[in-house]
Amino acid sequence: MSEHRDTTLTCNLSPLGAWAFSVGTSLGWGSLVITSNTYLAKAGPVGSILGVALGALAMLVVARNYAYLMRCYPECGGAYSYAKEVYGYDYGFLTSWFLALTYLAMLWANVTSLPLFSRYFLGSLFRVGRLYAVFGYEVYCGEIVLCLSALLLTAALCIRHKDLAARLMIVLALLFSAGIVVVSLASIVLRDQSASPAFLPDSSALSQIVRIAVISPWAFIGFENISHASEELSFDRGKVQRVLLLSVVSTLALYVFAVLLSVSAHPARYASWMDYISDLPNLSGLEALPPFYAAGRHLGSLGVNLLMLSLMALVLTSLIGNMTALSRLLLALGRDRVLPEGFGTLGAGGTPTHAIVAIAAVSAVIPFLGRTAIGWIVDVTTIGATIIYGIVSASARRLARSRDDAREATSGGIGVAVMPAFALYLLVPNLIVSSSMGKETYLLFVAWSILGFVFFRRALHGDKARRFGKSIIVWVALLSLVLFVALIWMRQSMMETNVRMEANIQQHYSQTGGISRQRQADERFMMEQMGQLTASNTSTILVTMGMFAFAMFIMVTNYSYMSRRTRESETIANRDPMTGVRNKHAYLTWEGEQNELMAQGRQRQFAIVVCDVNGLKHVNDTYGHKAGDELIRSACSMVCELFKHSPVFRVGGDEFVVVLTGRDYDDRQAILDEVHRRSVDHIGTDQVVLAAGISDFDGDGDETVHDVFSRADARMYEEKHRLKEMGARTR
Repeated sequence: MSEHRDTTLTCNLSPLGAWAFSVGTSLGWGSLVITSNTYLAKAGPVGSILGVALGALAMLVVARNYAYLMRCYPECGGAYSYAKEVYGYDYGFLTSWFLALTYLAMLWANVTSLPLFSRYFLGSLFRVGRLYAVFGYEVYCGEIVLCLSALLLTAALCIRHKDLAARLMIVLALLFSAGIVVVSLASIVLRDQSASPAFLPDSSALSQIVRIAVISPWAFIGFENISHASEELSFDRGKVQRVLLLSVVSTLALYVFAVLLSVSAHPARYASWMDYISDLPNLSGLEALPPFYAAGRHLGSLGVNLLMLSLMALVLTSLIGNMTALSRLLLALGRDRVLPEGFGTLGAGGTPTHAIVAIAAVSAVIPFLGRTAIGWIVDVTTIGATIIYGIVSASARRLARSRDDAREATSGGIGVAVMPAFALYLLVPNLIVSSSMGKETYLLFVAWSILGFVFFRRALHGDKARRFGKSIIVWVALLSLVLFVALIWMRQSMMETNVRMEANIQQHYSQTGGISRQRQADERFMMEQMGQLTASNTSTILVTMGMFAFAMFIMVTNYSYMSRRTRESETIANRDPMTGVRNKHAYLTWEGEQNELMAQGRQRQFAIVVCDVNGLKHVNDTYGHKAGDELIRSACSMVCELFKHSPVFRVGGDEFVVVLTGRDYDDRQAILDEVHRRSVDHIGTDQVVLAAGISDFDGDGDETVHDVFSRADARMYEEKHRLKEMGARTR
């Protein structure tokens, strides 16, 4: 297959298409079949709606952070690219590792939902050729073929028909949105049964709302899908924030409709929706799917068929959306040579062919594992998404503070505060209410993290540019998290063993015949011993975790001190002692990094300004070098004041270089005009006169930074000549 290494991703995504990818990826099989039932079983209809709404508020903040970063870094890779640019490659790799798991898990969850769809609506059509059972789930040859066919067709669509995939996403997203809204509204209007109780009676309303809110990142995972398509947007990136906010609100509305639909009807033999939901594991057919039962109850076969089409559209958009997002992430990793270089190339269809083929190949194993294990992996993505959204918020906050963007810094700060709270709840069982994650989920998280260390080692070995290994603290933090989660897994396993032992003891006594006083005493004694064992195990784990936390605190504190000393040394090596700005060594380092990006065709737009102080020789000869040094410092202050958002380098005795990006790049001509105006006003005085020249990077003609610098330098000398004609002193 032919490759086009110099071809960039084409812009084919309209605002409506971006919305469709965002909503279509965040919603899938679980949003209509599993999520509503799970939410209702944990919090009731009002608790579920308020909990998801509270989670949506947090996602609106995260969406704002994503939109800001997309405007600043318009390249594919999403959270990986943002973490890499703001914090460095170590943070980027960590983010990409959990991001890849998140998209893979959602892809796998939806492809393995096709057999479930078939079982519910098509009977035993694909349940042929039984192979084996995995964790209680029966695997059939026919269902494996169904899953593999869906994977291959999705991959082919994403490789060869990019524009068709975008149009199909729009049609399917509008279809499932309209289908869910119409059926839900009709069922709510026609409802003839009470939706009471609003909350579950066994716990407080607040705890139920919190219980739903903290798992809500799972409900919205994928809304950030379009951050990977930054290079493919056909509209102004200033509109991205509205698209993301609209997608979060749309997703919230559809979840609310799904919850209300699920409680709008229940079989007559149940006293309430609560009795109905609690008995779902014992039901089959449409009765096992509350939204579909309600649709059939109120609208008959029309309602069921419309909801079936909506569900299939949900699954298809999730398959296309997750595969597209993941392929762009792998494309970014390939461009940075974190993955083999082939992943960073585009195929004949203008899409990352190697990445899509790799995704399909890895995913082809999943249908053989059954559905149960996929559920555990999906639970891991809840933790992963929380980590990713936290890093994105931290990146937005740090970048915004460096650019004096107060609102974005506040938004990033809110995300940084909220996401760790969500993570703490998810990682510490029974912190507020009982944990919903099985011990297998914790073990899988540990396994994936350890595998990440293995792949990072591989990245280190291939890192000839020495981009990795500069932020050891991120790996210390991940190791701490791994050990922490491992301890939780151990605790959950011990508790599960205790419960099983208690059940065995009770079963033993129930089979020993008549009740005697001695037996009752023995049973009470055994229960007391089991209780003491549980308490002892919990205390041991807590003490161990406390000691580990203290040791990690000391280690992190020591590392922070050593890192500060290292940064101070680097600052001394890269700072000009007279002016405090960056020196020529720092400029040459930056120049080398940019030349590498240019060679790879990944350089973003920038401009270079060359500034030269007029009359320095005259001042040195007339007033001495001390006065000359003061003139240089005054000139530096003037440059830094005018170019307040850009790095300034002193590359010679009286020569400065400024690299313009972001806000200063947008206002470059106005700033340069101000430099000229001030310099003209200063002619004939003792104040600074600067000659400045500017040049923009030309992606078509410039091969190195020196090409840009040479033009700026030539224009600086032209300006120096004009100022001389006005009476300014020169050397």
